[in-house]
Amino acid sequence: MESSLLFNQLQAAEPFFLLAGPNVIESEEHIFRMAKHIKNISSKFGLPLVFKSSFDKANRTSAKSFRGPGMVEGLKILEKVKLAYDIPIVTDVHETIQCEAVGKVADIIQIPAFLCRQTDLLVAAAKTGRIINIKKGQFCAPSVMKNSAEKIRMAGNSNVMVCERGTMFGYNDLIVDPRNLEWMREASCPVVADITHSLQQPAGRQLGDGGVASGGLRELIPCIARTAVAVGVDGIFMEVHDDPMNAPVDGPTQWPLRHLEELLEELVAIARASKGKQHFNIDLTPFRE
Repeated sequence: MESSLLFNQLQAAEPFFLLAGPNVIESEEHIFRMAKHIKNISSKFGLPLVFKSSFDKANRTSAKSFRGPGMVEGLKILEKVKLAYDIPIVTDVHETIQCEAVGKVADIIQIPAFLCRQTDLLVAAAKTGRIINIKKGQFCAPSVMKNSAEKIRMAGNSNVMVCERGTMFGYNDLIVDPRNLEWMREASCPVVADITHSLQQPAGRQLGDGGVASGGLRELIPCIARTAVAVGVDGIFMEVHDDPMNAPVDGPTQWPLRHLEELLEELVAIARASKGKQHFNIDLTPFRE
């Protein structure tokens, strides 16, 4: 689909659009199975879906960790699932040299949080003409995203969105400040809430071999999700897995596929009841009887 058309559809989505899928490509068979189920569930609620999975997790905690099939094989799989299920794709890039190839397959190119200020990467992604989703760095104030989005526009691409994914709170924890979901609107583009990565505990899980990996608070995903849709975000980003306890990447923060329909049903109801997308005009004139 042409980027501006998809961007306009997502921007106009009611009550929100959905970016969802397993964290990383584990196999072609697994990706096809997940895409089928997630599309069927999102369709029940009329939610525009962009299917998500990564071909390479370049920022893993440990060098021993599973990273994915790599760009060449991963893009082949993503293109197959895109055509088979007629769904747009979002995946991430970590280097400027990846952008051109990824832009030929992905409808949305995602900029990882750690790289949200990297001008060369932002510009290279923007020049593909694809929609760009920029994750807010865990170390950044929400105001930074206005500048990051502007870098995309200055490179000639107006199709940009920004994504909240939590803020560092000490060494091994993240918190979600709901005010960021409002303040990030100053970037003048759709605001997405990542309701799964926001609950990571970076390098907070001890492994049996003495190493460390990211932990997480999966049980709080509904809490963060309810907050985000009540505030009135434009989109929800979530990682979903059919067997999260055995997922090779970010298992502690992937939402179980078996509960996806139940959670989305509740989120849609909250979003439709909320007036979060409407600006509240506060009258400060003196009150008179």
